[in-house]
Amino acid sequence: MLNISELKFDAQGLIPAVVVDAASKKVLTLAYMNRESLEISMKEGRTCFWSRSRQELWRKGETSGNIQHIVDITADCDRDALVVTVNKEGPACHLGTDSCFNDKVFEGDQPAPFSVEGLYALLQGRKETLPEGSYTTYLFQKGLDKILKKVGEESTEVIIAGKANDKPETVYEIADLMYHVMVLMVEMGISVEDVTAELASRHVIDHKVKQERATGVS
Repeated sequence: MLNISELKFDAQGLIPAVVVDAASKKVLTLAYMNRESLEISMKEGRTCFWSRSRQELWRKGETSGNIQHIVDITADCDRDALVVTVNKEGPACHLGTDSCFNDKVFEGDQPAPFSVEGLYALLQGRKETLPEGSYTTYLFQKGLDKILKKVGEESTEVIIAGKANDKPETVYEIADLMYHVMVLMVEMGISVEDVTAELASRHVIDHKVKQERATGVS
């Protein structure tokens, strides 16, 4: 484990900290830490930065409630920059957006890799704009009952394919089910973070149960 004394702070005693969402891997913000704010972050397990504009310590979420719980902090090879991986509560940007990085400067011809978050954002866009001829638009226009019916139908298709032990068909049907479940999520205002947070809470409980069994605690 690297010691703080091995990090290279600049002439102002600061080190840049790139904050990354542990779940989505999205870059949330670029902030700065001094030695004191880094020590506070490590002690409290939540991000604390040095505000260059106000010249004071700044605990993220102190007034907004948008706290960032630290998963880990990693230094780069030169030890003059940090990546802070966090589980966040609420938006990272003071403008109310999920990330501070929203304004594209350039977009190449390479497609972005698929992600659940990307699909969710696409479905949100479909609900807002309702482009003509889109199947997703059709589902949103028909409403909750139609969406739930499709989730039920696709669940049955997964069961049939799985029972037949047909792996390619099961993969295909699971993809269909996931798509329709995500349409349901958008319709109901359930975010990807809501679901991952629920899964994470179950992981913690499961880990605790395993530890108790290992130690004989009942």
